[in-house]
Amino acid sequence: MKKRNYICGTLAVVWMIIIFSFSARTSDVSTNDSNRIGLLIGKTFIHEFNEWEEEKQIEFAKKIDHPIRKTAHAMEYAVLGALVAGTFITLKRTMASRILIPWLIATIYAASDEFHQLFVAGRSGQVSDVMLDSTGVMAGVLIIVFILWKKEKYSNSRMHFNSF
Repeated sequence: MKKRNYICGTLAVVWMIIIFSFSARTSDVSTNDSNRIGLLIGKTFIHEFNEWEEEKQIEFAKKIDHPIRKTAHAMEYAVLGALVAGTFITLKRTMASRILIPWLIATIYAASDEFHQLFVAGRSGQVSDVMLDSTGVMAGVLIIVFILWKKEKYSNSRMHFNSF
């Protein structure tokens, strides 16, 4: 195995621990986090946001809470998918196994994380979140596969050029 595989494997485990720790937070803490992000988005993208009354700012943050949470789900699992792909990908594997193995591993982790949330106060495990997470995983895996494919293609074209 290459050094990259070990580094990605280590980072994947660290990322799984980070995901687990966020999932272990109660619904109140998680909602407060989302609201803070919503307020930050408002301040960043809405010119007159700071002039709004506090109640209107909070309503805005609550209104975009759901998209923030779902975007976070997809993004955190895209990162996990990329890290798991970097762990298991080798040029000797078929393209299907380069994609399927990392996707399956990270998706099983997503399902186990949703199960874990069943035991956290105010949280619930959602099949729809596993589906969203697995889509994020696939995006991360495909990005890594594409990058490594381009790198391999570039390396092969340089070898052919240098052989003349």
